[in-house]
Amino acid sequence: MVTAYPLPEGFTELEVFAIGTALLVEALLGFCLNGLTIISFRKIKELRTPSNLLVVSIALADCGICINAFIAAFSSFLRYWPYGSDGCQIHGFQGFLTALASIGSSAAIAWDRYHHYCTRSKLQWSTAVSMIVFAWLFAAFWSVMPLLGWGQYDYEPLRTCCTLDYSKGDRNYITFLFALSIFNFIIPGFIMLTAYQSIHQKFKKTGHFKALSSSLRKSAGTAALQGNTQAPHGGQKGLPVHVVFTLG
Repeated sequence: MVTAYPLPEGFTELEVFAIGTALLVEALLGFCLNGLTIISFRKIKELRTPSNLLVVSIALADCGICINAFIAAFSSFLRYWPYGSDGCQIHGFQGFLTALASIGSSAAIAWDRYHHYCTRSKLQWSTAVSMIVFAWLFAAFWSVMPLLGWGQYDYEPLRTCCTLDYSKGDRNYITFLFALSIFNFIIPGFIMLTAYQSIHQKFKKTGHFKALSSSLRKSAGTAALQGNTQAPHGGQKGLPVHVVFTLG
């Protein structure tokens, strides 16, 4: 017989079930989509480029986040955290590591896109690998700090998963959160914002957006015309389906 554990304080049965379901859906969808990215990079030779290697880094990080969410979903359905204090620390570390690695990889992609479109410089394999290694090591540094005493991992309010404890107000917590925010949120965010703004301005000056929109409209009109002419008498339309998988 399955033991019925009491509900976490302050939450209803429906709320706990809804959170667990949302986390489970997130985990399953994330595994499928990010797995498709990784498999496509592995199987399709044309996609194996240094720029797309950065996207694979994000996909791997997001798969790690999905693992974290799946564990949290399982615990939510159980109504309690079954892995003890050590498991809580590992869960918090793993979730924080993959989340920060995803942010760092996103900043690396923005940097690469800026140089690709604005300076026309091509990313080399050695540079891509170096950026990925740096992003993961940098994420590991900040994720291990709470295990060493700077910051702390603890249960979330639902007490079915663990993350950085945001309830502290002492100097240890404030200094860690302040440094973490600067190096892992403000700086990467600034890099992404300035990079994509520069790309937008570049396209705006060259009229690339107008040419691209016109090309897409013409392509859509041609495809629709082909589909209508190939499906007489209400039969199945012969609209050609082109699956374009663009990582970069």
